[in-house]
Amino acid sequence: MWKWLHPYAKPERSYQLATTLLPWFAISSITLLVIGVTWGLAFAPAELYQKEYYRIIYIHVPSATLSLSVYMAMATSVLISMVWQLKLADAAAAAMAPIGATLTAIALITGAIWGAPSWGTSWVWDARLTSYLILLFLYLGVIALHNAFDDRALASRAAGILTLVGVVNIPIIKYSVEWWNTLHQTATISKLDAPSMSTEMLWPLLTNILGFALMIGALTLVRFRNEVLASNSMRPWVREMAAKEGEK
Repeated sequence: MWKWLHPYAKPERSYQLATTLLPWFAISSITLLVIGVTWGLAFAPAELYQKEYYRIIYIHVPSATLSLSVYMAMATSVLISMVWQLKLADAAAAAMAPIGATLTAIALITGAIWGAPSWGTSWVWDARLTSYLILLFLYLGVIALHNAFDDRALASRAAGILTLVGVVNIPIIKYSVEWWNTLHQTATISKLDAPSMSTEMLWPLLTNILGFALMIGALTLVRFRNEVLASNSMRPWVREMAAKEGEK
């Protein structure tokens, strides 16, 4: 495995791999999101109590679920960078931070919209919502640290430390609805043995989650390529590539 991965530790090879994978991720994500959103919003049955407005789950749940996954992927990249001194892992972490922050903001906004008719309020300071708001602040802090220093290595180190410290918040978010009494509902689709949803609602939701995941992959590849170019702008291969692009 490492023998296969080792060549991609070089920025040029990683850039080429990201360029090759990008259209596959982009086309797959668009296809799945068109199917999933149309299926969920137009053809899935109405919910017994929440009627039509429950359909916001097809945006809210993928955003909320994958914002946690992005943070864990970011923390894994930071750990790889610190242990194996792989600078490209820092570029990957920097690429993911704004995407995770955007997903978190979408989940908070759609959750507030969903909460107003469901709970009678858009916000409560319960364990789930408060810990999830902290996640947004963590993302914003990481982004700010990445942009706070001219020295990219120092910026990556500072942002990486905050990223690893913030990992403690992830299990708090996930299990807050079980550890404390909270207004937020408990898990529904993670109970794979007996999901608390009908399959008619579940399949479009799973389709959207996969579509969101591939979209995040595509956006990460775009941002990763930009990070690689920015940190290797003086390398000959970047200049040669820029010259070829200029000739077109």
